[in-house]
Amino acid sequence: MDSSVVLNTGDNNNNNTKRMFVTSPEVDRVSNFPENLIDSILEKLPIQDAVRTNVLSKNWEYKWTSMRSLVLDKHFSEKFAKNGAFGHNGFITILNQIFNYLKGPILKLHLHIPNMALDSFQEVDQWILSFSRDGVIRELVLTNSNQRYQLPCCIFCCLELRKLKLGNCIIKPPLEFQGFIYLENLSFKNIEFGANLNGTIINLPQLKKLKLSACTNVYNFKIKSTKLFILVVIDYPDATLLQLLHSKCLGAVGIAFKKPIQGVERINMSSLLSDKPCLGSLLIDGYFLQFSIAENIPKWLPHPANSLELLTLYEFKFGDLFQLQGVICILRNSPNLEQLDVDNQDLENMHLDLDVKPALAYLEASDCLDQTLNGLKTINIMDVERSRPLLLFIKLLLEHSPTLEKISIRPRETSDAHEKFNFAKDVMRFARASSKAELVYLDP
Repeated sequence: MDSSVVLNTGDNNNNNTKRMFVTSPEVDRVSNFPENLIDSILEKLPIQDAVRTNVLSKNWEYKWTSMRSLVLDKHFSEKFAKNGAFGHNGFITILNQIFNYLKGPILKLHLHIPNMALDSFQEVDQWILSFSRDGVIRELVLTNSNQRYQLPCCIFCCLELRKLKLGNCIIKPPLEFQGFIYLENLSFKNIEFGANLNGTIINLPQLKKLKLSACTNVYNFKIKSTKLFILVVIDYPDATLLQLLHSKCLGAVGIAFKKPIQGVERINMSSLLSDKPCLGSLLIDGYFLQFSIAENIPKWLPHPANSLELLTLYEFKFGDLFQLQGVICILRNSPNLEQLDVDNQDLENMHLDLDVKPALAYLEASDCLDQTLNGLKTINIMDVERSRPLLLFIKLLLEHSPTLEKISIRPRETSDAHEKFNFAKDVMRFARASSKAELVYLDP
């Protein structure tokens, strides 16, 4: 492939580019770079710039074809869209040329399928077949802005994978597929799991990080992992994978359902927090808190969450009694908590039919939080709107945090100036158990 093939699609000023080898001392020095240095430079360049190195000297000509790392991500495809290269299958033609000229195995590939007219995914299948044939790829990131793409079976022959990130795909592995034995990082977004996975346990013995976002038929995805350290679950209706919450190795958990969950077995607060010696970071939303209330929330858990240092409440509804009871339970049973973040307050029904009276009575009770938060040093409350339940919650925290160093509050951008002023004034009036606590009020 001539270097101008890629150059012309990304830079119209190079239409007349010709291959020209310069013999100045500076270029001669570049010509004599050792092979490992050339390879390292090429790995760090965008593919179109790597191709342009053809013109540097004879020693650089077609060196890019031996690249082991290839980034054809969204940023790459958007450059083609900006310059009209999608016309007449321009994007497909260019990628075909790139894959045809590559020599040797690919160890890392980032590939983005743009939103363009495709008769089928036949070309994409061929690209995946070309890099999976050697079976040595270790990192694959495949994102898709087109219709859902069914992965070809050859992807499941890449048994050397360490990192796999897929978006907007359909996964139907062959029945004989047992798992990726070296995979450490797995991320699925908008993935549909095929029914042929039902009952099959996928073995991922080295998996340390798992992220699932907006996936469907998750109950078909059953995995076995004993080293899982980071678990992130966002917006999916099936709770089968919550069995992974019982792993004692978990160090960071993020769960945001974003909607009510029904028809599945719930877990209780004890199962979530107790007996997890490594759990240092927890992000949960209000709907998950409601889901985790399988029974009356106890005041004390069988085992305190001694390792928990960071708690993040996402889309939390302060006027909801059950959500409040859940978070107070966590605060009471986390003696070493250092930071509390509240992000994106859930305002649904706050001004409509939600009865906040039980929540207000709970927050105003003298025994609401009969525990000093001795470790709490930082509180961040962001993207919120002034309300009485929220103010009482802030007041409660200030009264029970003797080592607090800083509390930052940023109101929602849609709040009017009068509400912002009253919000700041209310918080400044609250008594603080810590004389060193700094109040930072951020204007959105």
